[in-house]
Amino acid sequence: MTEVVAIDHLTKRFGKFQALKNITFTIHPGEVFGFIGPNGAGKSTTIRILLGNLKATSGQATIFGQSVWTDAVAIHKRIAYVPGDVDLWPNLTGGEIVDLLLKLSGQKHTARTDELIKKFDLDVAKKARTYSKGNRQKVALVAAFSTDAELYIFDEPTSGLDPLMEEVFQQEVLALKAAGKSILLSSHILSEVERMCDRIGIIRQGEIIEVGSLASMRKLSRSTIHVQTKQPLTAIAGLPAVHQFKAESDTKAEFAVDSEAVGSVMEQLSSLEIVQLQSTPPTLEDLFLRYYNKEGEADATQHV
Repeated sequence: MTEVVAIDHLTKRFGKFQALKNITFTIHPGEVFGFIGPNGAGKSTTIRILLGNLKATSGQATIFGQSVWTDAVAIHKRIAYVPGDVDLWPNLTGGEIVDLLLKLSGQKHTARTDELIKKFDLDVAKKARTYSKGNRQKVALVAAFSTDAELYIFDEPTSGLDPLMEEVFQQEVLALKAAGKSILLSSHILSEVERMCDRIGIIRQGEIIEVGSLASMRKLSRSTIHVQTKQPLTAIAGLPAVHQFKAESDTKAEFAVDSEAVGSVMEQLSSLEIVQLQSTPPTLEDLFLRYYNKEGEADATQHV
């Protein structure tokens, strides 16, 4: 399978500051790839290199097998992009800007465009200078989703949108996914990434520290157990796979358990005669916090 996006040991320096350190990941056809990390981690720098706006210091990056630096013009004809903060022509109306963006991409205003304008509740008659940040994002999103592209790049696209419009955005991304389109989604909204993405790349201080499916990452994290039994839970607290054991009483406790050991811990709990049990699998937010909690850095490298 030929990768739509291929990044190989990409580095970027700004003077003495190294913004990217040997970034490597791929995006496959029909895949939604989530790119997560805090401000300053290197997400937007990576995307700017993919768009041909920045030249990498070293390493390679290709889209559709073409160099993102030397073949940027050809690549741009096949992609759609929405940044996290959209600048618009202040004296043009929203509708005029949507049509202009479509024309620049070689596209036309269609019934699909009108449908998106209605879905995103965008007043296209107002001039852009009157728009809030959220409405500026809507203009770019309507234009992008109206475009028949092969790769969609979204860099914090829902910044400034209310929850209802975030839901519309997610529905449209899932529709693109169903149509076999490839998507790179950089987002701070972890529930958004968790719902839509096939694989996730976590970046910290310019380095990719994990790439994989959410299911594969969960195997390296912990589930939270709330349990009440008839017999004392004393022995459970001493198990190697059990962490952060908090006893409410001799027979009631909350603790974390390594995901791969949940089955064996459950067997031992069963022998203590379970009265109530709640097991919560790790979320993407749990994984994210695990990698970014400085106090837990040692744990993150050891997966314990």
